[in-house]
Order: sequence, then C-alpha cells, then structure tokens
Amino acid sequence: MNYSAKELFQLLNQQDECDWIEAKGGSESSHSVMETVCAYANEPGLGGGYILLGVTEDNSSLFPQYKLVNIVDPDKFQKDFVSQCSSMFNIPVRPKVVVEKVDGNTIIKIKVDELAQTQKPLYFQSEGLPSGAYRRVGSTDQRCTEDDMHIFYSDYKSYDQTSVPGSSISDIDENALNRYRTLRDKVNPTAEELTYNDQELLEALGCVNKQNKTELTLAGLLLFGNSKALRSHYPMLRVDYIRVPGNEWIQNPDNRFTTIDMRGPLLTLLYRLMDAINGDLPKGFLLAEEEIQASSVGLPTKALREAIVNALMHRSYREHRPTQVVRYDNRIEIINPGYSLKAEEKLGEPGSETRNPFIAAVFHETNLAETKGSGIRAMRKLMQIAHLVPPTFDSDRQNNQFTSRLLLHHFLDEKDLQWLSRFEEHNLSDGQKQALIFVREVGAIDNATYRQMSNCDIIQASIELRQLKKLELFKSKGKGKGTYYVSGDKLSTPADGLITVVNDLRTLAQGLSIPIHTESEPVHEAIVNQLPEESEPVRDALVNQLPIHLKEKLNKFTGRTTDKEALEIFICELCDFKDYSTKQLSVLFTKQEKYMLHNFIKPLRESGRLEYTIPEMPNHPQQAYKTKL
Repeated sequence: MNYSAKELFQLLNQQDECDWIEAKGGSESSHSVMETVCAYANEPGLGGGYILLGVTEDNSSLFPQYKLVNIVDPDKFQKDFVSQCSSMFNIPVRPKVVVEKVDGNTIIKIKVDELAQTQKPLYFQSEGLPSGAYRRVGSTDQRCTEDDMHIFYSDYKSYDQTSVPGSSISDIDENALNRYRTLRDKVNPTAEELTYNDQELLEALGCVNKQNKTELTLAGLLLFGNSKALRSHYPMLRVDYIRVPGNEWIQNPDNRFTTIDMRGPLLTLLYRLMDAINGDLPKGFLLAEEEIQASSVGLPTKALREAIVNALMHRSYREHRPTQVVRYDNRIEIINPGYSLKAEEKLGEPGSETRNPFIAAVFHETNLAETKGSGIRAMRKLMQIAHLVPPTFDSDRQNNQFTSRLLLHHFLDEKDLQWLSRFEEHNLSDGQKQALIFVREVGAIDNATYRQMSNCDIIQASIELRQLKKLELFKSKGKGKGTYYVSGDKLSTPADGLITVVNDLRTLAQGLSIPIHTESEPVHEAIVNQLPEESEPVRDALVNQLPIHLKEKLNKFTGRTTDKEALEIFICELCDFKDYSTKQLSVLFTKQEKYMLHNFIKPLRESGRLEYTIPEMPNHPQQAYKTKL
C-alpha cells in the first residue's frame, strides 16, 4: 500500500515508530538517514519502509507524540540524498523521494524498497562487511555482525557445525561424555543414543565432521573437548568469574578484582562455575508462621543455572573473548558475547531463536536448559518466589553482547519495608517500589528495565516512571528513546543510614562546561583546543594523579594530533591506569569532548579495546571507560 505523508504522520502518533516507519527531524545528519536506507534495503521479508524527514518527537507529552518541522530547502536535500544513494553503497540504490505539505509544513517522504536477495547485503563502501551493513531491528537501525551474514548469503549451516582443523577424536574428554550419558539416562533411560558407542554418539550429536569423521566440529570441541585442546584451538573461549568488592567496578589499579579463569568442556564447566558462584553467595532462610521447616531464600540455584546455561548455549562463538560472570556485593552480571537473536521486548515469551542449535540440543536433552524458550520466564518466576527482584536483561547489538543481571537483594525485607515506609503517602505500586530499590542498588533505570521487572507494557512503564519523576523521587536524563531515570531529590536524601547518596564521583568540577557541537556539525581538530579557562585547574588536578611515565607521554599529545594510532594506544594506557569519562579525557588532551568521543573513544569501544564501566546503562551520568582485558 502506498501511504501519503499525512497518513504516515498520523500512524506515527497512533503507534510510534515501528519497523517500517522512521521519523527524522529537519536537522538529522545525512549518515543517519543513509543508515535507515541501508537497513530497509537489507531486512529480509520486511519489504522496505518509509522515512519521514521533517518530523520529530515531542517529549513534553505523556505519550509518544510527533510534531512537524518545516524543511526549509527540500530541493537541496533531494539532490544530496540521491547523490549519496548512488555513491556511498557498494551498489547504487534508488529510493522514491516525494515532497509533500502537511498542515502547512513541507516534509519529505522517502520510500525504500527491499533489495532482491541476489543484491544483498547493501553496505557502506568505506566500512566494508559486516559492520558497514545494517538491518532493521524493531524501530532501530543496527550494524550487522558475522551472525547476520549467513542470512544474506543463504548459508543455513550453523556456526557450531564448522569443522575445527587439526582436532581429532583424541581431544575428547571421557568425563564429559560420561556426564552426558548420566544426565541423558536420568531424563530418558530408554533413549536410543545411550546404546551407541562413543564414535556413534559423537556423530549422532553433530560433534564430528561428516566428510572427515576423525575431525571434530566446533560443537564437539566445546561440548566434549579437553582443556588442552580448547586452549590450543580457542584460547579466549573461556569463562572468567570475577569477584568485585562493592557495587561498582573498582578503579584502584592495585586492587581491581579477583578472577578465576575457567576452561573445559561445557558439560563439566557448567558445574565448576556453579560451584564457584554458589560458594560465594550469601545464604538465608525463611521460617513462615506455623511452619516447622525453614525454606531457603537465597538466590535460587535453578535460576542461576538457567542464566549460566543461556550464556554458554546462546553466546556467539565467532567472538574470541570470554564470557564474564561478575559478582558484585549486590548482584551478579553475566556478560556474554553475542546479542540476543530474539527481540528484547519478546524475551520471556514462548519460542526461541538459537544461535548454536547442536549445542542447544545437548543442553535441552540433558534437562540442563528449559525448552521452548521458557528459560527467562522460569528465571523471573523463581526469583519472585524467592522474594528477590526479578532479573533484567540487556541486548546490545552494537557491541554484540548480552547481559543478564541478577540482584541478590531480598525485595521487601524488614530493612526495605522500613525504608519504603517513607513513601507510603504516595500509594506506589509494587513495580514502583521495585524501581526505587533498583535505582538505589544499581544507580539508574530505563523503560526497558522497568518493563522487565514489572511485566508491563511500554505505555504503563512510562506512566509509572513519570509519576515517580513528578513525585521528585526520580530525575530523568537523556531524551526520547534514550531517556533513563536516576535518584531524585526526595530519594537521594539519607534517612537513618538506610540509603546512600549516589554521588557523581567522576564529575570534573562545578560549572565546568565544555562546548559541544550538535550531531549535524562536523568537528575538526582546528577548533578542538578552544576549552574554557576554568577547565585548567581541573586538568592540573587530573595530570597530578598520573604517574611520571604517563605525564611525560601526555605532553606529546596535547598539541595537534599527527599520529592517531599512537594516541589510541595512549588512551588505552590511561584507561588501564584509571577509569576516565569522555569529559575527563577531553580535558586531559585539551580537545573538544565531541571530537574525542567520535574520533577516538567511540572507535576504540566499537573495536573492543575500551568498554563501559557501567555497561547496563550506556547513557549513565557517571559513565566512564576502562581498557578491556
């Protein structure tokens, strides 16, 4: 169906942005528009989509609303747009561009058709594959990863079925095979595969190369391979259990954390990891009235196991980096390479999309994992039964990782009830009470996290979060879809030691303001040295914290940058010494914050050399960067 610009504008206000309608303001950067063109052209089965230029979101209303922004020079945009569509991609594309009037405002409607399968993937020539290609995921444009390439090239062979050159049957750990037989026997003693010898069993499970039966597949090596073979072939495919004192990533370079590196066949690695975490968790018991036996109220073992199994089963093994299990005092975070193939808003619903089907099949057959995609739903239910805050999840496609977060906090225990009694007059819902405790423990919350905790839709979450903001219990940060909430004035006030004020330890100084250019303005090094005079004392303080060898190196980079690679290496050295925010780094190098972010910090993070200190909330006001281990 061919929609007019007015009809599309009305649809936006009825249902917000969706997979086939994108709104762009009049000052949007051209690259942002081109990313959407690329995503619409690539997304399989979508049939393309519409872009409305001259429409922006109105954040002053309770529900998502859009307003019109008059396009002053539509002819110039059309010429530039058509030229870019012809030259920026690996093949020219020809979207349909129409200028229309809506309520007296000039706006531009762009219709992008899906490309034929033989022409995909479309990608930016300057960036190449896979990162130069985009897909349409919900209402967002997402960079492609290696996991997307098989869709475009009709390669339906899963990555866990690739053969491992140089591997052999002698690399199999007999204990892991015996563990499979034992677990399978408990689930189904009459299972036919239990009658197979080892070679036949490995073939049946897809663990050997069909063309060369002496060579293992990736699934075979990961599920049953011994530690020596795993280290030899894939040294970074391990699990790191990291114990961090306190509730934040430690900045002290001499005492950052303790870590245990674990490697081995997945079927035995799971139990070793569970034992390590369980031995480190607080235990509690609850004795209800008229009961003679106490029940455990610690973190449910099954919920923890499900979270770990999901990580091992669904992670991307194309990424040569470890799965990290980070144990803070108040929570466990499992950071996994590979974004969720299932849309974030559908997590917990029946059905699953499996990245590693042969590995997943073994976990399902041995009853180590929930079937039919019900694992996340089971985790939520188990956490609620144990009187714990429900788990939250964050799928980050840009960084290609998935984070599960299990709070160890016992929701509504005696201490919480005492603290929450301060807010009785507001008649808060259980979801709002959970949100107060979550912000107290983690520091911030957004709409997606609130929805996961409260099991509500996006509109209800928005209403309840804004009510907390109106009551001055929360403050909002960011804009539009990037909005999140932190402690408000009436939540941050300490009362009898029950709550700790969240201080921005990384704030440089009161009143320090560094001019930042808008997204549409290019940032050149010729203007990056125009920092305000009041930043000099702050820079002196930051420099004085550095050891001598870093001070000496810093002097080489305070002028005009001629060796970008050397500066990138030095930024990583600084962030290995201490966590730094974008603002702190810009002051250290006497450059504009926008320049540092787009030319150095963002590329370093996207290449995996730097990472967020608060990955669960990229827009957090205390966000900083550390060198990735």
